[in-house]
Amino acid sequence: MKRAAVEAPPERLQKVMATAGLGSRRALEKQIGAGNVEVNGEKAELGRVVVSGDTIAYEGRRWRVATRAARHRTLIYNKPEGEVTTRSDPQGRPTVFDRLPRLKSGRWIAIGRLDINTTGLLLLTTDGELAHAMMHPSSNIDREYACRIRGQASEEQIQQLKSGVELDDGPASFSDIQAAGSSGDNHWYHVTIMEGRNREVRRLWNSQGLVVSRLKRVRYGAAFLPKRLRMGQSSEITPADHQVLREDTGLAAASGGLSLQAVGAPRARARARKQPRKRRSR
Repeated sequence: MKRAAVEAPPERLQKVMATAGLGSRRALEKQIGAGNVEVNGEKAELGRVVVSGDTIAYEGRRWRVATRAARHRTLIYNKPEGEVTTRSDPQGRPTVFDRLPRLKSGRWIAIGRLDINTTGLLLLTTDGELAHAMMHPSSNIDREYACRIRGQASEEQIQQLKSGVELDDGPASFSDIQAAGSSGDNHWYHVTIMEGRNREVRRLWNSQGLVVSRLKRVRYGAAFLPKRLRMGQSSEITPADHQVLREDTGLAAASGGLSLQAVGAPRARARARKQPRKRRSR
């Protein structure tokens, strides 16, 4: 005799959607507040909880709430110069999402951003909860960059950058600076920061009159850029490594609870493709 499935307890609507990779909790709360999410055919309000069997409609798609283990995917992408970290660009420039594997449900969420001229490690995940936690300042997740500087930094400048300087959006500093060799008049350094403000690494060097000619992110928390991963390519991390990232931000294991199953047109389209073509009569 089979045991009846144990239903998961009710959960907040934005949590279930974030766990399924539809966005961060904060962004989804705004969408719910704006009336852009429906539950069982009615516009949802903030504070709404859902249970197994409920139907969610959002951005023209529908999902059914189900009790099952959450299965998330996370990629390390080696971003080349010239790509922007956005889903669509008004100027028509290529985006980091153009080359990613397609998903049957959910969507890829970029964990932080890299500007158009910065290369290297970019994390993308279907785990909205993880993305939100890693980007939040309270998580204290460090980022490491390889920087090529025109000229050479003096010991006084390095100490100043480590102790802190005042930028136009507040104080900032490198938590660590390590010399990494030279090439002609250029010198390489590996620097570590604890935040991800816009162009923060470049602006810190600029505060000392030094210009960054090349910038590459090589690490984000426990995730390192694989040496054999070419620019424009992505590599999926293992479920165990995904769990390490969650643990580093204080999140529990992403298993059990409520999840979402896509419903609607995809299967119908698949059946239509399988229908044999009619032969032309001679």
